[in-house]
Amino acid sequence: MAGADVFNIYQNKSNLRWVVLATAAVISLGSILYTNLLVNKLKERERSFIRLYAKTLEFALDESVTINQDINFISEEIILQNNTMPLIIMDSLEKVMGYRNIKVDSTKSEAALHEKLRKMARNMATEYKPIRIAPINPATGEPYLVQFLYYRHSNLLTQLIYYPYVQLSVIAVFGFIAYMGFSYSRTAEQNRVWVGMAKETAHQLGTPISSLMAWVEYLKADEQFANNEFLDELDKDIAKLQLITERFSSIGSVPVLNEEDIVAIAGKVADYLRTRVSSKVKITVESMHKSVIGYVNAPLFEWVIENICKNAVDAMAGIGHITIKIQQASDWRIFIDITDTGKGIPPAKIKQVFNPGFTTKKRGWGLGLALAKRIIENYHKGRIFVHASEPGKGTTFRIILNRQKNP
Repeated sequence: MAGADVFNIYQNKSNLRWVVLATAAVISLGSILYTNLLVNKLKERERSFIRLYAKTLEFALDESVTINQDINFISEEIILQNNTMPLIIMDSLEKVMGYRNIKVDSTKSEAALHEKLRKMARNMATEYKPIRIAPINPATGEPYLVQFLYYRHSNLLTQLIYYPYVQLSVIAVFGFIAYMGFSYSRTAEQNRVWVGMAKETAHQLGTPISSLMAWVEYLKADEQFANNEFLDELDKDIAKLQLITERFSSIGSVPVLNEEDIVAIAGKVADYLRTRVSSKVKITVESMHKSVIGYVNAPLFEWVIENICKNAVDAMAGIGHITIKIQQASDWRIFIDITDTGKGIPPAKIKQVFNPGFTTKKRGWGLGLALAKRIIENYHKGRIFVHASEPGKGTTFRIILNRQKNP
């Protein structure tokens, strides 16, 4: 099994996130639709009740009706039983004739109170059309005592309308808190894995490096190997292994950032790689300035450039051109663009390249760019991203560093 299979969960977490969001959206939509269905039914019941209420008032105001037990029953069982729906009764001249279920300030004057009620009635009219109350004069056959009943739905119905939104908001807040807690816990666990793996690797490298150093010194002492060029190359590789061990040992610790020449570091990495990659790969370093000073941890930053360049060599299948361009911006930033002429990255894959486990190689763990991102963003407080990529033409990675110690 390839190493990258271990990290499939990271590659698929974006799809999983969309599935969870889609499920949550369906549940939320279903809750809102069901609540709206109940609200509409209750609205219709309240409208029916208020129409009955208006008819009852109209019946009670009819002077031709004799006051008897039926009128008393209607008054007690219908008119006085409305304890929930706010309503205001006004005549055609907007004179307030009465109101129910509305809290008023008893300290206000009658004129101020009626003005407030008129404003409330106008607002009610925007929600529901007022109901006309007009008993018929039996003598003339014409309506008299024309009044209008203004109303709005009950507080219970209002609460029911907003209930799903309040419920979903509370769920969303708790979900967000839980997600942040889970993400923090997962990130902390990942960091412990990174640190443990790095330090264990550094520890394991220590013994074979020491052995190699001893063998090189032994060969140097042999006259037949005196001044042999391959021993110099072995020395360089041992030094490189020592540097790698130092890099792994630095993971998990707060690295010391010093003033370093970024151009010189890039040149050093390019010189090292030229003798260890295909002769058909050309590596150049470009800069308008002889030196560009930035605050970096040199061993870790070299690792980042080297890792991106090695990925570029793989992307070009050992044939092509890598350009490391260093620019000094006026806003105390440094831009390092590493461009290759490889196969490029499909647009759909660009956001995944820094995920642990992402790799286009048949063998490999896909950790190089993930580590590079951690080094640049966590340790150097900079940025690293795919600046441009076109399938079949190449890719440009951009690193942004600070020229100040405390950005």
